[in-house]
Amino acid sequence: MSTAGVNSQNGTGTGQTYANGPTQAPASLHQVPGIGSGMTHQPAYNPLQAKAPTPPGLYPYQPVPSFNSSPSAQPLLSSPLVGRPPSHTPPLSASPGPRLPHGHATPPPLAAAAAVSSSSYYPSSQHSMAPTWQFNTVPQLPGSVAPANVPFRGTVGNHVNPPASLPAATSSAPFSSTPPPLNNPQPPGPGIPPTSMHGYTQPGLAPSPGNFMSPHTYPHGRPGFGPPPTGPPPAMKPTPPPPGAPVTSATPPPPKADAHFGGAVNSLPHNEPIFQEGDIECPGALTGNGPHAPNNFNHVDNKMAGQTQPGPPNRHVGHYPSLPPGYQNTSHAGPPMHPPQPYTQPTQPYQQSLSGPGPAQLSPSLAAMSLQSSTPEALRVVNLLQERNLLPPTAVSAPTPCLPQDLQKINCNPEVFRSTLTSIPQSQSLLNKAKMPLGLLLHPFKDLSQLPVVTSSTIVRCRSCRTYINPFVSFLDQRRWKCNLCYRVNDVPEEFMYNPVSRSYGEPHKRPEVQNATIEFIAPSEYMLRPPQPAVYLFVLDVSHNAVETGYLTVFCQSLLENINALPGDSRTKVGFITFDSTIHFYNLQEGLSQPQMLIVSDIEEIFLPTPDSLLVNLNECKELVQDLLKSLPNLFLKTMETQSALGSALQAAFKLLSPTGGRMSVFQTQLPNLGMGALQSREDPNQRASAKDIQHLSPATDFYKKLALDCSGQQVAVDLFLLSAQYCDLASLGCISRYSAGSVYHYPSYHQQHNPAQVERFQKDLKRYLTRKIGFEAVMRIRCTKGLSIHTFHGNFFVRSTDLLSLPNVNPDAGFAVQMSIEENLDDMQVVSFQAALLYTSSKGERRIRVHTLCLPVVSSLSDIFAGADVQAITGLLACMAVDRSVTASLSDARDAMTNAVIDSLSSYRHSVLTIQQPGLLAPACLRLFPLYILALLKQRAFRTGTSTRLDDRVFAMYQLKYQPLAYSVLLIHPALYRVDDLTDEGALNISERTIPQPRLLQLSVEKLSREGAFLMDAGTVMYLWIGRNCHSNFLTQVLGVPSCSSVPENLYLLPELDTAESQRTRAFVGWLRDQRPFFPSLHIIKDESQLKPHFMQNMIEDRTESALSYYEFLLHLQQQISK
Repeated sequence: MSTAGVNSQNGTGTGQTYANGPTQAPASLHQVPGIGSGMTHQPAYNPLQAKAPTPPGLYPYQPVPSFNSSPSAQPLLSSPLVGRPPSHTPPLSASPGPRLPHGHATPPPLAAAAAVSSSSYYPSSQHSMAPTWQFNTVPQLPGSVAPANVPFRGTVGNHVNPPASLPAATSSAPFSSTPPPLNNPQPPGPGIPPTSMHGYTQPGLAPSPGNFMSPHTYPHGRPGFGPPPTGPPPAMKPTPPPPGAPVTSATPPPPKADAHFGGAVNSLPHNEPIFQEGDIECPGALTGNGPHAPNNFNHVDNKMAGQTQPGPPNRHVGHYPSLPPGYQNTSHAGPPMHPPQPYTQPTQPYQQSLSGPGPAQLSPSLAAMSLQSSTPEALRVVNLLQERNLLPPTAVSAPTPCLPQDLQKINCNPEVFRSTLTSIPQSQSLLNKAKMPLGLLLHPFKDLSQLPVVTSSTIVRCRSCRTYINPFVSFLDQRRWKCNLCYRVNDVPEEFMYNPVSRSYGEPHKRPEVQNATIEFIAPSEYMLRPPQPAVYLFVLDVSHNAVETGYLTVFCQSLLENINALPGDSRTKVGFITFDSTIHFYNLQEGLSQPQMLIVSDIEEIFLPTPDSLLVNLNECKELVQDLLKSLPNLFLKTMETQSALGSALQAAFKLLSPTGGRMSVFQTQLPNLGMGALQSREDPNQRASAKDIQHLSPATDFYKKLALDCSGQQVAVDLFLLSAQYCDLASLGCISRYSAGSVYHYPSYHQQHNPAQVERFQKDLKRYLTRKIGFEAVMRIRCTKGLSIHTFHGNFFVRSTDLLSLPNVNPDAGFAVQMSIEENLDDMQVVSFQAALLYTSSKGERRIRVHTLCLPVVSSLSDIFAGADVQAITGLLACMAVDRSVTASLSDARDAMTNAVIDSLSSYRHSVLTIQQPGLLAPACLRLFPLYILALLKQRAFRTGTSTRLDDRVFAMYQLKYQPLAYSVLLIHPALYRVDDLTDEGALNISERTIPQPRLLQLSVEKLSREGAFLMDAGTVMYLWIGRNCHSNFLTQVLGVPSCSSVPENLYLLPELDTAESQRTRAFVGWLRDQRPFFPSLHIIKDESQLKPHFMQNMIEDRTESALSYYEFLLHLQQQISK
């Protein structure tokens, strides 16, 4: 197999979808006849498809030209992959295909470009047949042989017993094989109490205000919206909606998502080598069930550790004498298993528990679930044209999977691991019919208040697929356990029989590894390719005239001086500094010097290190010299008149300096690089910002920064970019240095120390968090899933090394990832499926650690159950990632059309496939009632909006945020939260750390909700606006702002004065609590009607009409007419 599968994920070539199946040990490579055969693979459904075919030459999956990376990366890219022949699935980085009905079993080859339309997220077939939209099917090539590594399942029954009362699955609706947007909906039920927020957030906080789905009931008979605004929306015909009435089983339709909406499709073979460089799962030689390490259990790890407690009474998981029949003698073949019918009984609220039983009692629990005639809240039919106030009054947590309560208690926290669908369809055809995307959203290195940490003599893993033992495996008896991903039966190692928590022997099912869905292992030496690297920090600083003018250097040096003792690390920590303008300046900080020594290199074309051994120094040994340098740097360049910027050469010098060890490179840039390697020219035409239908120059102008990023990734170097400028800096090109090296991008437009104090405050707070947050070095991450499921697209900042292994030179607690998935084999005999993410990293203290997250979800066989489990926020988040990639690989208008089509397709599928009694109106299940609103919000978001003047760098930065921020943070970027704050009370308030936090209700984003007599706070994620009405009550003005009247409010006020009044304390407590929900610092702007920032505030009024965009009501009418065609 070629390396195309690897390169395509990183935008350098074409590739095929890969199966994330297990690798079977040679001794057990037996396949039972009939297993995995007879399946009809159907082309993937693309929720973001257009109505018309694409002209020749615009095939959505055109490969991006590849390039040669550094020699260090070549071995990783060129190593042959073992497995089945590649499929013809297009690369993730290419643009998606058209929205055309198709029934062909195999996606078209790359040559058939003309048959594919440009507004679809998934490939279409070449034949025009009845619409059989399918997601994520992977066709088998002619002449190919079934993979030999399919786990042996002939005589080993599933780990779940079939409920006697449940019928076999009957639905086999066609569904596409392309992965859709991530959404992890959950069945109705009480909200999920917050478990662990960020390290800087107090435990016990209410759910993050970013979630807008609430389970409260919306009464029918509410007055309609009223007439739409003057002027009909474009391309809308007065087509009467079909009649119909609500029914008890309604399923929300999935949005169309193209596999290339989000990235490049990555081919992974079924047969993965067990031993692989950098493989977190397979280090060293395979002995027993895992490597050996000192035998102890650290159930409290400094600040983040939770004590594992015994499971609830009456739940004897692994109590072998009382095992149900299905768990005994599972080596004998039994009757086929059928998934339970979810959503048939009220679900229990989600609880992230550090204790709890394994799934040994799963079958009895599921068998006890009885069908109920009542319709779950998630499937209540909502007429969007009649029910106006759909926003819940407060934020709610993610939906809860319909699992037995004992399993749900130990399931993974949705803030860490979340699926777009909390009920997994039985087959790809069923997923295609639902037209909803299937994917996962991850926040793998999130700050956790409780994290069990284990140092054990044995890290127990499946010998076949290398899955880590977890709460969802089955213990057949005291000495054997069955993997929940590949179903192989493994022996329990002798060391695992001892429970370090209870200090008892013979109860492996009570070990912390089997009681916690999130756990961290201290890895032994087998998991190290080299000795753990020290924490190394290199700061690369722009000191040109433009940079000095902004004043950022003073803020940076002061912040680093204040936090230098808080940098994560140990006695080996190293630091270094490089400054640059038209030349490169190095700083000799060798121990023994009386003061720092500047070394200038003016040959920027062939950069070299003047004194390689003294430029990176031990922080503890040379701290005084480092502090002297930081104190003198701001004054050193005060009078510089150098205006040129040789950023490319400075980056190459920094790469040479960090290559031997790896580490973190922090780059601060204030202008467009215009000298030497990587020099750029302005590509932005300010006159075209608002008028252009399609935005140009969203892709890089040069591959210099991407190539350098890949070189950095190969040497375990990550690059973080801080862009502080009022000028155009071509972030589309510069951002590649961070995107492909697993770094982060920070953007501070119009930064100036005097003229923009709000940005200065934001920069200071962000920098403090950046310098002091925990960090993981030389990390890799792999995601595994139950056999029959496969992963084909990744979203985030990383480099794909060897198929499914993500290379993360640095991993930080504020980074999120997303993956798109497909169903390759029918899941008829399964009741649940599992997903496991394993992150191997080196801590700042030099420890090699493995953090493992495992998520368990039910398998369902009906469309209504799929819709009932839809997570609208996760679906929107995944669609946003896909739309970003679509904008770059195709066009912005393509991405916008595709997002609209995603709503049309999902609601159309719901109307025609779930509702049995039709009724007029635009109908949606309650769980998807906010889907049209979120998509309209995306269309008006800075990343995708048209007709409004938007700086190119601002647009690109918004796209970066949507791609790599965890869902909890990106939701507010998509749909801000609006509160009225001039009448805050203690009614319903939260009490956190002796603070009273008011909880005002969420308001719709419409001007009609504003009042000139009030004050309104808008939380837009990275910025907050406090709008003061012209006739605002004098009590609020005097008690909160300390001014007598609205006209007395200063123009550039960005701080709430600390007044000794109850009103001031409530307002500041609420704003502070909102800020604590995220790791970055949102600046606050207090504005009036005549303020310059009021247009920015009004642009976030998503439900109102603008000159270039529909109102929410008009958008609903447009959707209704498209669905009724």
